[in-house]
Amino acid sequence: MNRAPHSSAPAPGNASIRDVAELAGVSVGTVSNVLNRPDIVRAGTVEKVHAAIKELGFVRNDAARQLRAGRSTTIGLVVLDVRNPFFTDVARGAEDEAARGGLSVVMANSDESPEREAAHVDYFETQRVLGLLISPIGDLGERLERLRSAGTPAVLVDRISGTRSLSSVAVDDVEGGRIAARHLLELGRRRLAFVGGPAGLAQIQDRLAGVRNAAEAFDGASVEAIETIGLTFDDGRRAARALLARHAADRPDALVAANDLVAIGALQVLMGEGRLSVPEDIAIVGYDDIDFASAAVVPLSSVRQPRELIGKTAVTILREEAEDPTLEPRNVVFKPELIVRASTAGRREG
Repeated sequence: MNRAPHSSAPAPGNASIRDVAELAGVSVGTVSNVLNRPDIVRAGTVEKVHAAIKELGFVRNDAARQLRAGRSTTIGLVVLDVRNPFFTDVARGAEDEAARGGLSVVMANSDESPEREAAHVDYFETQRVLGLLISPIGDLGERLERLRSAGTPAVLVDRISGTRSLSSVAVDDVEGGRIAARHLLELGRRRLAFVGGPAGLAQIQDRLAGVRNAAEAFDGASVEAIETIGLTFDDGRRAARALLARHAADRPDALVAANDLVAIGALQVLMGEGRLSVPEDIAIVGYDDIDFASAAVVPLSSVRQPRELIGKTAVTILREEAEDPTLEPRNVVFKPELIVRASTAGRREG
């Protein structure tokens, strides 16, 4: 039998569970059972309810259901720059591990802006996510500790925690900078430049510290820090153009870039606009070992981080802390690995 149209029918997508029950001629409890426990409802009734859902365009409000149950199935992830493949790979690892536990990951991009970062943290708190993974710009310790005290655990990603009250998953960036610089110094390079920024990022400070530490063991070695606004291809290009503007004798003979994007941007300008030869005129080491590193016009030597493993480990720790808030915070630090390719191949004497 055809139903007469409802004069007060809800707009598509705005229907409530009560509207579905009314159209299907069943109780609200029956609709709830169809949505959550269809095995206990007669097949004919299930069909009627689904027909009403389709006709009304009903969208199930999982967020409200999770709040009523007192437990979310969503993890928030705030990254520094979503354009950087490093964070894409971290997110992939986090999603894979989250899916194993029936959870989902929602990613937000701070774009290296403290204001945007704060807004994202506030948003995820209001959404009462299961927990928060974050690559912070500055010192968010106090803010994240308050979040944890309120029942939402937070884990720092790509950043070693400076407090005992927060867990973190990262790579030893001091060691990463050290092995990159030592490799160049052992090849005979002595005028090193570290390119990357902003200088306030803890990762930048640690990688530069490692480069300087390595240089101390080699007579005649020097390290120049060249700060960039960000960590993109364009930042690497701008830094390289500034180097090309110098007299050849005043340029470094090797670069350690804060990440692969900066390194590849510099490589493009030095070889293209500067017509320099890499590694003969200048050797370059990047950081992260993203897929682009091996595909560069001159394959890039790079410090490899276990990107997906970082994401997976962070989710594992977050889930454990959500299950048991009394757990002591953990700091997991992976060791970096230098991958040598053509951008530093060969030894230059003198």
